[in-house]
Amino acid sequence: MRFHADLHMHSRYAYACSKNSDLEQLTWWARRKGVTLMGTGDFTHPAWLDRLRTALVPAEPGLFRLRDDLDREVSRALPGSVANAPVRYMLTVEISTVYSQGGRSRKIHHLVHLPGFAQVEAFNRVLAGIADLGVDGRPTVRMSARDLLETTLAQGEGAFLVPAHVWTPWFGVFGSKSGFDTLEECFGDLTEHVFALETGLSADPGMMWQVSGLDGYRLVSYSDAHSPPIVGRETTVFDTDLDYFAVLRALRSGDGLAGTTEFFPEAGKYHVDGHRKCGVRLDPEETRKLGGVCPVCGRTLTVGVQSRVEDLADRPAGRSPRGAAGFRNLLPLPDVVAEILGVGPKSKKVTAETDRLVATLGPELAILGDLPLADIAACSPRLAEAVGRLRNGDVTKDPGYDGEFGRIHTLPPMRP
Repeated sequence: MRFHADLHMHSRYAYACSKNSDLEQLTWWARRKGVTLMGTGDFTHPAWLDRLRTALVPAEPGLFRLRDDLDREVSRALPGSVANAPVRYMLTVEISTVYSQGGRSRKIHHLVHLPGFAQVEAFNRVLAGIADLGVDGRPTVRMSARDLLETTLAQGEGAFLVPAHVWTPWFGVFGSKSGFDTLEECFGDLTEHVFALETGLSADPGMMWQVSGLDGYRLVSYSDAHSPPIVGRETTVFDTDLDYFAVLRALRSGDGLAGTTEFFPEAGKYHVDGHRKCGVRLDPEETRKLGGVCPVCGRTLTVGVQSRVEDLADRPAGRSPRGAAGFRNLLPLPDVVAEILGVGPKSKKVTAETDRLVATLGPELAILGDLPLADIAACSPRLAEAVGRLRNGDVTKDPGYDGEFGRIHTLPPMRP
């Protein structure tokens, strides 16, 4: 079975996340987007864990689904083209480890995956001894990344950890602010138990392939959704049974890992260098010439993902390791529709048009990546043009920096 997975997201109990991030809304958006396997996120938070226990029921091995009565309500609110699509959940959480190592402060985010509630409860008991788990769905713990990995592995068969958004300046394992140059520095004697890495919004596999030391790792991409409509902006595509352990085997071996759908990395908030307060955006060479200092105010620049990749790269862009899964860069469908209509992506016009497209053509990811352009053109010729350009990478890029999202344009400027 070939399906999209989005295993990095957050509930209403995580800091700076939407109060609408409940299981019903997440399931509704997963169906609309075409995502089959979702992460629950935030299973360390007591209130969210209670909700997971009452609203989810066992499905395939290690996976869960929404309770029948709740699922029927979700389906009734969707068009027939997507209403009955299967959606499953894997128990996941993002953990922030904060500690000192090598004379520096380290702040690293990780995704922890567990196959059952018994393992979740045992894991939470350990973390509850060093952190208040009720404060934030994405808890901050005073322990090293290596020790968090050890705690994860102690939960037994199926437990695994994936370093999150590995290049993000502030919280990535390779981040410019508090990260490392190698995984071995971070995870020490347990490095062999790390087998997958999350690219993050500001990077894609093509960038990561410039670092030969990462060739042996499977690359995954997820949305890190802070609100339900963001579900599926990045996904990992599997061609396996819909089963926790089948997904785990694919991540370990690469067999059944079919690739990823990615944000354009230039659209991410930390792609290039800069200082947002001064409106300064720089490419890596300019940053080096300036000594990493803002030319306007003299403060230290935020060094973005592109610079950090170049720091660690040992081969040029454009080469992929043998056997690496492929990827494609896409944009959320409302963003494409918004450009066509000349209004904001959250406007009523965009919502109405996207609703019409999904009802007629099916889930958003299928429209963006799989549906024949002729079928799209029958519904919207302008959309078919934009999607064709998107699939070919024929877009204009305005890169993000220092926490400011970039912009990607799929259509040429309209002639007067």
